Amino acid sequence: MSGTPEGPRPAAVAAAGGSHPPNTERTDRAAGADPVRRADPAPRAEPTERQEAGHALPDDDTERHDRTTAEQTERTEQRAPHRTGEAHDYRAAFHVSRLAMALLDREGTVLDANDALGALLGTGPDALADQAAADLLDLASDARTWNAYREALDSLRARFRCTRRLKHPDGRTLWAEVTVAPVPDTERVLLSVTDISDRRELQARLRHLQQHDPVTRLPNRTLFFERLAAALETSPYGAGPFEGGTYGSRTYTTGAAAYGTGVAYGVSAAYSARGHDRGAGNGRGDGRTGRIGLCYLDLDGFKAVNDTLGHRTGDRLLAAVAGRLTECADHGGYTRSGGHLVARLGGDEFAILVEDSTGTEQLADLARSVLAALQRPFDLAGQRLSVSASIGVVERAAEGTTPTGLMQAADTTLYWAKADGKARWTLFDPERNAHRMTRQALTSALRPAVEREEFVLQYQPLVGMADGIVRGVEALVRWNHPQFGTLSPNRFIGIAEEDGSIVQLGGWVLRTACRQARRWQLDHPHAQPLFVSVNVAVRQVWDSDLVGDVAGILAETGLSPHLLQLELTESAVMGSAGRPLQALQALSDMGVRIAIDDFGTGYSNLAYLSRLPVSVLKLDGSFVRGFRYDEGVHPSPADETIVEALIQLAHRLGLTVTAECVETSGQAARLQRIGCDTGQGWLFSRPVAPERIAEMIAAVSPNGV
Repeated sequence: MSGTPEGPRPAAVAAAGGSHPPNTERTDRAAGADPVRRADPAPRAEPTERQEAGHALPDDDTERHDRTTAEQTERTEQRAPHRTGEAHDYRAAFHVSRLAMALLDREGTVLDANDALGALLGTGPDALADQAAADLLDLASDARTWNAYREALDSLRARFRCTRRLKHPDGRTLWAEVTVAPVPDTERVLLSVTDISDRRELQARLRHLQQHDPVTRLPNRTLFFERLAAALETSPYGAGPFEGGTYGSRTYTTGAAAYGTGVAYGVSAAYSARGHDRGAGNGRGDGRTGRIGLCYLDLDGFKAVNDTLGHRTGDRLLAAVAGRLTECADHGGYTRSGGHLVARLGGDEFAILVEDSTGTEQLADLARSVLAALQRPFDLAGQRLSVSASIGVVERAAEGTTPTGLMQAADTTLYWAKADGKARWTLFDPERNAHRMTRQALTSALRPAVEREEFVLQYQPLVGMADGIVRGVEALVRWNHPQFGTLSPNRFIGIAEEDGSIVQLGGWVLRTACRQARRWQLDHPHAQPLFVSVNVAVRQVWDSDLVGDVAGILAETGLSPHLLQLELTESAVMGSAGRPLQALQALSDMGVRIAIDDFGTGYSNLAYLSRLPVSVLKLDGSFVRGFRYDEGVHPSPADETIVEALIQLAHRLGLTVTAECVETSGQAARLQRIGCDTGQGWLFSRPVAPERIAEMIAAVSPNGV
């Protein structure tokens, strides 16, 4: 067993009554004396007690060991004054540093603080000693920050950083970045505090510029959607845990108030005050309703202002509109139960967000006040302008609502207001929206449906009024939708005309109808061949080579041109000029008959009848319904007079007349007496499958085939 300087000595040495000679060099150095180089040992003639005890060492090894020990001791004693000087330098740097710092113990108590920290906190550094750093820097105000701080004190994390808002004794508020880091191999912790108030102010100004519209000074689209998302995410408003060491759960810049210059333009005083109250946290006892409202508006005819008066005047008008919108939201009690935000979303679109709304009536009142305010003339640098707006209003429970869903509903409702005549507000209607969603679903599936052959044709007979014989049929398309069932043309033809798929669908209908008419003709060679009437949209004339398509289909199917009749609506035909008129003339020259559908409900420009290559007039069913005598329905003498005059006019121009919607025998008899050529309606037959038409042809065929 070997001993230490204070431990037991070897047994052999103790028995001899001796001990190791004192290390005078080490003792002198410890006392601060100058080191003395150890002399070389003299040769030994006899073994020592250590050798006798079994610890013998060679003479040269002993000499080397003693020399190494002496050199190490010398180096250590030479470094001691240097280390003392370094410690002095570190302490001096600590105290003169401009970075506010303090040295803490493991309990978080201040052991020493420099002058910079005292100046930052408005006191002397000596006054900070023995105080808890958590109390000085508000580190215990929330559990998350406190736990992270304690972990740093216990060396469970290498560094902890957070941002705190502090109150200076002179009354001003400052933002500080606090860093806590354990000092390695000691029981001390270094605390540093940086004043980042200027940085925060700059960030607030930059954020304000990024989130506000430079023309109107209103919050822009970015800030609006942030506020909307926050309103829907937080049910009862309240301060949540500090995230990432920042002050507050979330910071939203609401205009100039972000950097201390007052309430932002476009953000009501009630809204700003309510935003400051959120830091305290509260529940449903503060008038919260859990609902949200939105007025989404668009100026009517604003583009004309820009185009005629210039963008400078347009910008002035937008700024003036923003002011009136803010006034409307601030007055009238619209913020009595919640905040609001007026924002410019882009162009001439604005939005007013009402949190904790009390119901649709509150939003309707707000929309009415906005319309009334905007109807007052604007005086802008000598220009007196009048504008109107269309407003979509949505009000619903915040729970389960998403920003995307709310904006889609508002956008849809704004579109309804525009479609209903502008200068009005419209409330969101779930049932109407369901129809819109259905329409959108049909739009998406329309083109693929043609390729999947989901469409079928039914045929309604056109019967001679004099003899009751079927002269032709009208091809009517039906959509066998996999989800909505069989759909009539009025459910999807308008959609097809809007998105252009009517060209593809119309070509399929034309080819299928001509092929079927030719098949009837071949299957019943002894019967009078039926002509087939096919509806054609104006877009088919404009967007396709209708003449070439018809010629190709007739050649492909072998159907004679005089057995094909193309129907166009009166509004389409009466406005024909240029290419459409040339196409109609080419088709007529080919032998195809042209019919005007729903005649009497459009322009009714009789002068066109003498210039257009029209063969047939199809009277709208609204006139024929006035012929009813049965079931106590009083007939309309005016309708009878109009129909009779139209039939006589058509005959004088060499045209034939077909009456639509013939449903009773009384109507048929009256039409026959005034000279109508053919009739179409449920009295004769509903639209039926092609097999049923074949049976009708066989019934009147001389050979029954």
